[in-house]
Amino acid sequence: MFYSICSQIVNAVFAALVLLPQFYVMASPKSSRYCRQPLLSNLSASIALSFIATGFSVVFTLIDSVPQSLWASYHVFGILTCGQGLCTAILTLTAAACAKTTPELYYMSLILTIASIFSTGFFMVRGGLWLTNRKHVTEASRNNEQ
Repeated sequence: MFYSICSQIVNAVFAALVLLPQFYVMASPKSSRYCRQPLLSNLSASIALSFIATGFSVVFTLIDSVPQSLWASYHVFGILTCGQGLCTAILTLTAAACAKTTPELYYMSLILTIASIFSTGFFMVRGGLWLTNRKHVTEASRNNEQ
């Protein structure tokens, strides 16, 4: 029970830290100025994905035994989020002129790009370690069968 309450508090704090700056930039009058790249639309997609990620974290802390279908949807969401991070990086790299017209929007996009790069690197390392561990477990079970 204590773990569940603590994890919900941590989820709420992280959701606030992620969503509040995005909403601030979205509501900023400067963000509606013209920018050649669709950074505002990209920010809207980022906000939507942040809400979905928050939902997944809440569900995963409330359910003891997570169904396989939920894990599958979480992995599809991860691939979708990785693709959106790639789009954010491309849009940000090609929107240097937007730093003058929509500075908050540009810098938020830059922050989201950096966060996406770190997140992708983290999950690539974690996935590589998982595959390595899985290979060792598979080889050990084959050796036990002989």
